Amino acid sequence: MGIFGRKSATTATTAPATAGAATVATLDAPSADLAHLTGDYTIDTTHSRIGFSVRHAMVTNVRGEFADYQGTLHLDGSNPAASSAELSIKVESIDTGNEQRDGHLRTSDFFEVDKHPEITFRSTSAQQLDTETYRMTGDLTIKGVTRPVVLDLDYTGSATDPYGIQRLGFEGRTTVDRTEFGLTYNAALETGGVLIGEKVKLSFDISAVRA
Repeated sequence: MGIFGRKSATTATTAPATAGAATVATLDAPSADLAHLTGDYTIDTTHSRIGFSVRHAMVTNVRGEFADYQGTLHLDGSNPAASSAELSIKVESIDTGNEQRDGHLRTSDFFEVDKHPEITFRSTSAQQLDTETYRMTGDLTIKGVTRPVVLDLDYTGSATDPYGIQRLGFEGRTTVDRTEFGLTYNAALETGGVLIGEKVKLSFDISAVRA
């Protein structure tokens, strides 16, 4: 798919992760069936999901999602590296299924929503690994701190829906260290360890429609 790749003006504060980069080969030629998909797309939030999970009390995972976000994609099916993406998430819309916990996450202990109401992502580069998998690098900004992240993406297909709208889909995932973005709150457990894990798994299940 190679939806992402246009260079962003945002400057990351650290170098992106390179683990396993030596084994990744960028394909020079895109898939033939993607050329006709070239164009601008918007994320259909009613058929998409942006979620996360984090370890709790060393024994289980708490899962949540963001309900309010918007994003745009520019796909160049003939030259995937010329494509791009941007995403903006309203932190206020965080939902973990517990109102008290969600309220705490909005405070200065975590996201400090009143000062940092949005999480943003802007793509910087992309690799096409094979006909259905891609690796994208971009700048993620949380709580005023920008860090590079690397997303693994699976292209899940394209279709024209009953209303004549062209759609394409992908699933993505990455893991970030929340403390690198200033989300350092924690509490010690009597049995050892801490209440909240530092690693947060992010997941994306996206349906995008041609603008």
